[in-house]
Amino acid sequence: MDNITVKEKKNNENKKKKRFQNSSAKSQKRDKELSNTQKETGNEKISNGGYFGKKKKTDKQKTPKAASAQENASRADAKRTSGAQPKPASAQENASRADAKRTSGAQPKAASAQENASRADAKRTNGAQPKTASAQENTSRADAKRTSGAQPKAGAPVKENATAIPPKAEKNRDKRKKNEKNGKVRVISLGGLGEIGKNITVFETDNDIVVIDCGLAFPDDDMLGIDLVIPDFSYLEKNREKVRAVLITHGHEDHIGGIPYLLKTVNAPVYGSRLAIGIIEKKLAETTLPERPRLCPIEAGDTVKLGDFMAEFIHVNHSIADSCAILLRTPAGNIFHSGDFKLDVSPIDGKMMDITRIGEIGNEGVTLMLCESTNAERPGFTPSEKKVGNSLEQVFMQNTDKRLVIATFSSNVHRVQQIIDVSVKHNRKVAVLGRSMENIVSAAVELGYMRVPEGTIINIGEIKRFNPEQLTIVTTGSQGEPMSGLYRMAFGEHDKVQLSARDVVILSSSAIPGNEKLVGKIVNALVKSGIKVVNDSTADFIHVSGHACCEELKLMHALVRPKFFMPIHGESRHLYAHKEIAEFMGMNPANVFVSDIGRVLEVDRYGANFVGTVPSGRTFVDGSGVGDVGNIVLRDRKHLSQDGLIVVVATLDMEGGTILSGPDIVSRGFIYVREAEDLIESARKITVNAIERCFSHGTYDWMQIKSDVRDDLSRFLFNKTKRRPMILPIIMNI
Repeated sequence: MDNITVKEKKNNENKKKKRFQNSSAKSQKRDKELSNTQKETGNEKISNGGYFGKKKKTDKQKTPKAASAQENASRADAKRTSGAQPKPASAQENASRADAKRTSGAQPKAASAQENASRADAKRTNGAQPKTASAQENTSRADAKRTSGAQPKAGAPVKENATAIPPKAEKNRDKRKKNEKNGKVRVISLGGLGEIGKNITVFETDNDIVVIDCGLAFPDDDMLGIDLVIPDFSYLEKNREKVRAVLITHGHEDHIGGIPYLLKTVNAPVYGSRLAIGIIEKKLAETTLPERPRLCPIEAGDTVKLGDFMAEFIHVNHSIADSCAILLRTPAGNIFHSGDFKLDVSPIDGKMMDITRIGEIGNEGVTLMLCESTNAERPGFTPSEKKVGNSLEQVFMQNTDKRLVIATFSSNVHRVQQIIDVSVKHNRKVAVLGRSMENIVSAAVELGYMRVPEGTIINIGEIKRFNPEQLTIVTTGSQGEPMSGLYRMAFGEHDKVQLSARDVVILSSSAIPGNEKLVGKIVNALVKSGIKVVNDSTADFIHVSGHACCEELKLMHALVRPKFFMPIHGESRHLYAHKEIAEFMGMNPANVFVSDIGRVLEVDRYGANFVGTVPSGRTFVDGSGVGDVGNIVLRDRKHLSQDGLIVVVATLDMEGGTILSGPDIVSRGFIYVREAEDLIESARKITVNAIERCFSHGTYDWMQIKSDVRDDLSRFLFNKTKRRPMILPIIMNI
């Protein structure tokens, strides 16, 4: 019995061993199949380009799959068959895995949630009740999200100790403000305020000066004999060592005309567009400078470092190609200078104003904006330059049997291009008249800003070879300048062009404020000669402005959004009209500064105020003389032009107290001597009496004698004629 029992026990143990071995073999076989499957899957990813080189393990491969649960179940079945109680093998395995991960330094990942789920499945299979596994899963998932830096979903509650992360833009702005250093910049206009033309603005720090534009103006009616008016450069000459550059917004005369005069005393580099620099080169070729000029062409979008300043050029539309606004990055923050501009959605060159970049600058923050004001009184928008081309087409079609003479601004390259295009379409040759017109057209063609078919432009001396209907003459003189081509033609003073009733004169321009009388004088002379005149009052869109009207100025304010604003480029009425626009757009009136020429506006990041003045004014150019004609000379010229001149010549013997010869009376511009002999004889007697009175009183000072003669003769002539001519006594002592 005992032997049988022992044998049965041995047989049972052998059976148990065989079953266990079979179970282990099956388990190993399944593991091998699973491993092969994973390898095949991994090779497929590599072949699909998922990786280059050895395949990296994924989280799914690191995490035990459902197969481990099957292994545990099979082992538990084997132990139950042998009568052994199932041990928490899965817990030990998990614990050992956790220990291994802690030993390797790996952090527990979201895979723990999958392990918890597999344990729950195994327990449910064994009939055990699931515990608070869902809470553990949620906790582990939340920990995994916090570890990975995930943000809570919208609407999720935020813990009291949670810190809100600011948007990236605010981070950058805060960082920028932290790094920014506050400094002061002085802004000084030496021209362009309270007047049209002569635009120049100075930006100064303690170490550096940058100048934007340097223009000229045309003389007023009371500036007799004056050819040009330029700014007073004495402040820049005094600080010439600080001047880092002159920046040019565009190539119009009221922005570049003063460059040749400034470079004679301040040799600073000049930065501008290729067209503006090309025009300046032509101007400098006609003058002599003490040093070679440094002309630096740039493109819109370029940035130039200039001491304390960083200048960026931004493309805008105007009546000349390659116009730019300028952004100055300064110690006081960004300062934006608009230059002359308008919003043209269909420009001739196809390049619209860079509104995007201007808006980006506004988003960065602008401390001060200086913006042009020429058309601040005009409502709406400025029409596109393309409308002029349509109007010119109609004029050409209506006058197919006549010669066309078109006057426009010499620097308006787009306008001249349209005139050439229409002339080519109607089989006309084009002759260019006027030195400035010739220079600018030549520069524009050389630089590629104008497209002119070969043989279209002819020399003015060749016009006699063509019939009138085959010609178009493009000339200067749209502002009535006395020495311009149109002026000389209108008054029959031109040696190569004589106008007649077979000509039509087109004024493709508008009179600059102050030039209305000069333009009207030319129009009257042409009409009197039987010549037809077409201008903006007789034809629609024969001219459009290049300056922004009210709505375009509002757009600029909306894009830039400056802290402080200073209107520029215009008469007083234009500046104050622009001030009203700025206030309409929401600016505090205390932050709008209407300045004067020579007044200093000091700006930093937090405030702006006027702090004084600098030497400023006007310098007159008369022939080759610059500055030698001042207000006193102009006063004398005005006096001469109004009342004329009386010259008194006498020769005296001071020691003997006698008159040796004379006095002789000479009149110029006062009266015609032959028709007023009685008046001249009376004037001679008055002079003799004045001289003898001086001798009788013991006065032999020739200065005193001249003064007495002048006073007595002036009273006599005013009583007789009610005029006060300039009296010039010439006393000689022998």
